[in-house]
Amino acid sequence: MPESQLSTKHLLGIKYLTKQDLHLIFDTAKEFKEVINRPIKKVPSLRDITVANLFFENSTRTRISFELAEKRLSADTVNFSAASSSVKKGETLLDTVNNILSMKVDMVVMRHPAPGAPMYLSKKIDANIINAGDGTHEHPTQALLDAYSMQEALNSDLAGKNICIFGDILHSRVALSNIYCLTKLGANVRVCGPPTLIPKHIGKLGVDVSFDVRKSLEWCDVANVLRIQLERQDIKYFPSLREYHNTFGISKAMLDGLNSDVVVMHPGPINRGVELTGDAADSDQSIILEQVENGVAVRMAILFLLASRRKV
Repeated sequence: MPESQLSTKHLLGIKYLTKQDLHLIFDTAKEFKEVINRPIKKVPSLRDITVANLFFENSTRTRISFELAEKRLSADTVNFSAASSSVKKGETLLDTVNNILSMKVDMVVMRHPAPGAPMYLSKKIDANIINAGDGTHEHPTQALLDAYSMQEALNSDLAGKNICIFGDILHSRVALSNIYCLTKLGANVRVCGPPTLIPKHIGKLGVDVSFDVRKSLEWCDVANVLRIQLERQDIKYFPSLREYHNTFGISKAMLDGLNSDVVVMHPGPINRGVELTGDAADSDQSIILEQVENGVAVRMAILFLLASRRKV
C-alpha cells in the first residue's frame, strides 16, 4: 500500500482535503478493489483497530458499505443506531460518543442530521472521525467513490472533463461534496435542475448553472443524477413529481438521441420514473452498480489511511 499520509487525521469533508489527498485515496482504493475481487477478500490491515458506526439518521447503502469495508480490513466494529439508543432518552451527542469511546474505540463513522456534527465531535474526542453525511452539508465518501467511478468509466483523470450534476442541488450533501471534489480535480462542473432547487449563489463555487436538461446532456461526459429529497423539503419546490419528470427527468430515449455515450450515475436510492426512467438506470451507459462496488474499496482506503496516521 502507498506509504504517503493524508494531510488530515479526520475525513470531515472534501473541503478539507488536498488534491494530493484525493489521488492518494484513489490509488489506495485501486489496490483494495483488487483485494475485494480475490477469492479471499479479507486482509489484516485493521485487526488492531475498533470502529464505531454511529448513525443518527437512517441509512442502508452507506452503513452497509462501511460495515463491509471494516470487515474486509479485519477491524472490530460496534454498530450504533439512534432509534434504539439513549439518545431517545435525552442523552447528548458528546455523552453518547464518550460512552462509546470508553470502550476503547479508535475510529468513529458518523451520520448525523445536524450540519457540522462531525466537526464538533473532532474537537472534543481523540478518535478519528469519518463523516458519513451531516445534514445538507457534505457526504465526502460518496463524492470520493463518485469521482473514482468517473475516472474508471472514462479511463482518464477528470481534468478538463465535463461533469453535470442533475436534480435536487439545494438539499443535497452529495452535490456539495461532488463540486468540491471535481473542481479540485480540474473538471468542468455544471448543475442542472429546477430554479427552485438550485442554490442562489452556487456559481461562487466555480460551477455553471443550467435549467435545460437536453443541452446539459449534450455538453457533459458524465451525468450524475441526484434523488429528489422530498423528506428534506418543507415546502413544494415544483408542482408534482410527474411534472418534474416531464421537464427534468432523464430517459433512455434522451440518452440514445445524443451524439456521444454519456456515463450515467446515481448515488441511490433511485426514484425510478422521477429523476431517471428504469431503462436509463439499467442501460449500458449506467455505472450505478459499479458505484456500489467502488464504494467499498474507497471506504477501505479511507479507513486504512486514517488508521495509518494513528501509528505515526
